[in-house]
Amino acid sequence: MGRLWSPIAAVTSQWQGKSNVQIAVAIAAASIVPHMPRVVVQIYKSNHSHDMIYRSGAFALNFLRPDQLQLIKDFGLVSGRDGDKLAGVPFDARGSGSPLLRECWGFLDCRVVNAMDGGDMTCFLGEVLEGATITDGDPLWWRDARRLIPAEWNEEWDRKIAEDIKHSETTMGSIDYSPWKSGKSGSKPAI
Repeated sequence: MGRLWSPIAAVTSQWQGKSNVQIAVAIAAASIVPHMPRVVVQIYKSNHSHDMIYRSGAFALNFLRPDQLQLIKDFGLVSGRDGDKLAGVPFDARGSGSPLLRECWGFLDCRVVNAMDGGDMTCFLGEVLEGATITDGDPLWWRDARRLIPAEWNEEWDRKIAEDIKHSETTMGSIDYSPWKSGKSGSKPAI
């Protein structure tokens, strides 16, 4: 299953004046229509970003460059509940309001148009409002990053994933089959 993962993205969100970022590797294209691009991103409910994306109805995918290994640790091994992970990181906001990292391989700024509950996670379908490739070359892939990051980061990641798996085993069957309810503008979910 790990071979199905996408390039590493810093998933950013903004809600009620607060921003957050997390690392994600479960991203897929969800449209073949060039002028109507969509993506799907999988966000675990236990992540701080989940509720921010759900409530704001928006997210941005900021794909990392191979020289940005430090961001895996900074964005993926700590929680945004414990502090502002974007403090000191240069970013802008555009259509969705989500932070767009100035220094990354490329980005997709997205508005949530639907969501599917997976019990332990939510698959958010995002309409791409804007996107750009900022750097030449290829983005950073998880399979490559695992070989390049320090052994202690891999060990820390493995411990985190082991805890996440234990939690997921107890929540995967708790699927809410209610349809996604968006607000009048289609950009904000009704809670």
